[in-house]
Amino acid sequence: MTQQGSERSRVYRTEAIVLHQQDYGEADRILRLLTPEGRLDVIAKGVRRATSHKVGHLGLFTRVQLMLARGKSLDIVTQAEAVESYVTLGRDLMRFSHACYVGELATAFSQHQEESHALYGLLAGTLGQLELANDLELWTRWFEVRILLISGFWLELYQCVMCGDEVQPRANAWSADEGGIICPRCAVDRPGLDAMSLPTQKVLRFLASRDAEDVARLRLTAGTSAEVGCLLRSYLRHVLERELNSVGFLDRLQREINDMRAGRAAHERSEMADG
Repeated sequence: MTQQGSERSRVYRTEAIVLHQQDYGEADRILRLLTPEGRLDVIAKGVRRATSHKVGHLGLFTRVQLMLARGKSLDIVTQAEAVESYVTLGRDLMRFSHACYVGELATAFSQHQEESHALYGLLAGTLGQLELANDLELWTRWFEVRILLISGFWLELYQCVMCGDEVQPRANAWSADEGGIICPRCAVDRPGLDAMSLPTQKVLRFLASRDAEDVARLRLTAGTSAEVGCLLRSYLRHVLERELNSVGFLDRLQREINDMRAGRAAHERSEMADG
C-alpha cells in the first residue's frame, strides 16, 4: 500500500452524538459516541483548554460531524463541527435528566462498531423533541418503545403469549419473562402477574405503530402515563438485567417537583380561604 493510501485509511469522517464525557490527563477528554455505524470511544486531545477550537463542538448530547484518526487504543478527534447542540437541554434540569436517561438507554442497547442507523436517528429525533416539547414523559416513553422495537425485544400486545388467542379489549395481565400479554383465562394459573389496563394497551400499541407527528398529538391522563412508564421501566430492567443509573435521579427529581407543586397549590388554597 502506498503512503497516500495508508493515510486515507487512517483518517475517516463520521457524524456522532456525544453520549458521555470523561476527563483524561491535564487537558484531554474521552468521549463515548453513538454513530450510525455503532458506539465508539474516542479521545479529544487538548479539548479542555480554553484555546481549543473543538471545545464548543463536543458538548454532551451534541450532534457533531467529526474527522477521526485511527489510534492504537482510541481513535483521535482531529476536527469537530457541531450540527445540532440542543442548547435548551443544558439549561433545564428536567430536560437534561430525560436526555441523560435516553442517552444511557442508547448506550445500553448499542454495540461497539455495529450498524445502528435506526437507533442513531431515533436518538437524534428524541433529543430534538426533549429540547422543545412540553410532555417530556411522553417522548421518553416513545423512545423506550422504539428502542425495544429496534432491538427486537418488543412486547407481544395482540395475542396471548400463552395460548395464542387474540387479545380482547379489556384489562389483561402481562409477563416480562414471557414478553407480552397474558389473557385472563391463562393468567388464572399464574399468580403474581402484573396487570395491564386497556388504556395502557392502547397507548403502547399507538407508540409502537405511529410516527412522531401522530405522537405529538397524543394526550395522556396522569394515571395512564404513570402506568405506561412503570410497565416500560419494569420491562427494560428485565431486558437489561439491571437498573439504569439515571432512573433513580430522574424519579427523585420528579418527586421533588411534584412536592413543590403540591405545596404551592396548598399555599394558594390557604390564601384563598383566608381571603
